[in-house]
Amino acid sequence: MPERIFHTIEPVFDSRSRILILGTMPSPKSREEGFFYAHPQNRFWPVLAELFGEPLPVGRNARRAFALCHRIALWDVLSSCTIEGADDGSIRDAAPNDLSPIFAAADIRAVFTTGGAASRLYRKHLAAKTGMDCVPLPSTSPANCRFFTYGQILDAYRAILPLLSEPDQHMPAGQKGKPHGTA
Repeated sequence: MPERIFHTIEPVFDSRSRILILGTMPSPKSREEGFFYAHPQNRFWPVLAELFGEPLPVGRNARRAFALCHRIALWDVLSSCTIEGADDGSIRDAAPNDLSPIFAAADIRAVFTTGGAASRLYRKHLAAKTGMDCVPLPSTSPANCRFFTYGQILDAYRAILPLLSEPDQHMPAGQKGKPHGTA
């Protein structure tokens, strides 16, 4: 049965963030855990760990630190919607998140979206506001396993790497920002 869901997970970003990866809306498991891509069968964190040649980050704090260390901002396109479970295809009454705090704090060079619904909703509600189109990536959701192999997803996500290895152009050398949400 569809229900109205409100986004309760804070975005992850700091002044060093260079790319923004947006999902559509947190899954029931992610809402329960209080962090992005928390379903144990979601392939997001294993893919990122493999891309960077690092151990799999486990838990909210380790995953947050991992994203920030690699200059990745995380959030979702929507602040609220009517949805049935985790089925992005059932989304109705979509309301977008305000991405301006992320763009004000960080030199975001590209926006990546995870899945078709995130891409469509970003283009409909947010592209004109940010002045950036999105780069669609395949969803890492367990529901997407029948469409993309792990290897195909890993290859697609390699697109983030060149943007993270570029030297900072707009930030004074040695400047480090505080992560969003820390004192």
